Amino acid sequence: MSGVAMPGNATIRIGPGESIAAAVDAILNGDTIVYPTETFYGLGASPLVEGALERLFELKAREPGKPVALIAADAKMAFALADTIDPAARRLAELFWPGPLTIVMRARSGLHRALIGEDGGVGVRVSSHPIASALTQAVGAPITATSANLAGLPPARSAAETFAAFDGKVKVIVEDGDLPGAEPSTIVAVDSRGIRILREGAIPAALLRTALSIAE
Repeated sequence: MSGVAMPGNATIRIGPGESIAAAVDAILNGDTIVYPTETFYGLGASPLVEGALERLFELKAREPGKPVALIAADAKMAFALADTIDPAARRLAELFWPGPLTIVMRARSGLHRALIGEDGGVGVRVSSHPIASALTQAVGAPITATSANLAGLPPARSAAETFAAFDGKVKVIVEDGDLPGAEPSTIVAVDSRGIRILREGAIPAALLRTALSIAE
């Protein structure tokens, strides 16, 4: 049952500097983990394992129609999710990845429907947090980047918050204390209609516009 800790499902807690092998195994087995990013703690699951995203939505009590963004190990992994890659997307990646910028591009065929928005886009970023980066590299594929909170509640900035919310409900919590991020990632869509700021967050929209004008 969603949101209810089941007997015998004790969550594994991994402290800073400890091996993340258990977290990697959990993701590859289709389980959900909590892990730190450069903004907030996230809920990580594999979009490639059958049923993993459905379990994530149930755990988070998230609306099924709201797409889930991803974190990739590098730009090559991120761009492999796209059907076409606009030159502006490449410029933004060069300037702001790794970092708190989610780029929404037209999704390639075959991606899980839960990753794709109404406009056919998939959102992805390359995280600058060493644990998030190590997880995606070890898994060898992108993982979900939705914030570690129940739908409608503020995103978690501390390990204590994530443990209080998800102990016994996720397989692993990878802890890194209190995170400094005060803003979520900035989300920018880049497609045939141009460049659109969908959410202003840790990277100011003005900085993105300035960077693109200089790069052109």
